Amino acid sequence: MSPVMECKNLTKKYGDKIALNGINLEIPSGEIVGLLGPNGSGKTTMLKIAAGLLKPTSGKISVCGLEPGAESKMQIAYQPDRVYINSWLDVNGLVKMMSDFYTNFNKDKAHDMLCKLKVDPKQKLKKMSKGTKEKVQLVMTMSREVPFYILDEPIGGVDPAARDFILNTIISNYSENSTVLISTHLISDVETVLNHIIFLKEGQIVRQGNADDIRQETGMSIDSLFREEFKC
Repeated sequence: MSPVMECKNLTKKYGDKIALNGINLEIPSGEIVGLLGPNGSGKTTMLKIAAGLLKPTSGKISVCGLEPGAESKMQIAYQPDRVYINSWLDVNGLVKMMSDFYTNFNKDKAHDMLCKLKVDPKQKLKKMSKGTKEKVQLVMTMSREVPFYILDEPIGGVDPAARDFILNTIISNYSENSTVLISTHLISDVETVLNHIIFLKEGQIVRQGNADDIRQETGMSIDSLFREEFKC
């Protein structure tokens, strides 16, 4: 099976600062992949390039066999690391907007997940807590039926109980033919759902591979290995 994302010598600079330094990477299809690293390691930059929001300085990247652009964006459901949904909308309006904009948006799936969240469909987003907004945003992302989900810090701003809901939502709403790429530094919270891991440090990959193989080789959990690799 072809990789869902492939990078060849991918480099991104902001002036003199190197955010990504010659990344070579293949992300397998049908996996939940953790892009793990401390703040400032280049995770968000990589995800934005994959989502077609940034251009690389040099090197190449393909997503679902395509160069990032208008066509590839229909194959990707991308959730940034901050709430982006319009606060003036109510939940029903948000679902309608997403359905109008994306032909691959599943309204029934969205309403089902929102019902489980006990979210009032007539409630305005501006009246919700930050954690509820983040959960609603994740529902919108996971209700698209695409081969590649890109989630930037989906559990960073919510309480532990909400993290469980978010991880369960991710696991139960992606198909075996889809790939989920999760960027986070909260390793212990996501470790149980990850099949594949990538450690990113100062814009370079320092470790990658099947999560179970890495645990067996090192005799350590991914969380313990991360703490050892990135200790100050």
